Amino acid sequence: MPWIRQIPIEEATGLLKQEFDKAVERAGRVWKIVHIMSLNPRVLRDSIAFYGAVMFKRSPLTRVQRELLGTVVSAEVDCRY
Repeated sequence: MPWIRQIPIEEATGLLKQEFDKAVERAGRVWKIVHIMSLNPRVLRDSIAFYGAVMFKRSPLTRVQRELLGTVVSAEVDCRY
């Protein structure tokens, strides 16, 4: 498994700390998929915003269909998340 340097949660400052705090509010913790982006907090912020738009904003697909698509694609590419 590849290793990517990450900023420890307790060392986060500025925008990164804000994003980690929001992650804890949303999910009760900072998941690995969020933590892996710690070296670039702007990408982290924008990635979470993009995910929110795709999964929760108005769409011709239902929420269930969107979750199913995500699950199938993740399984197909052998994604561990």
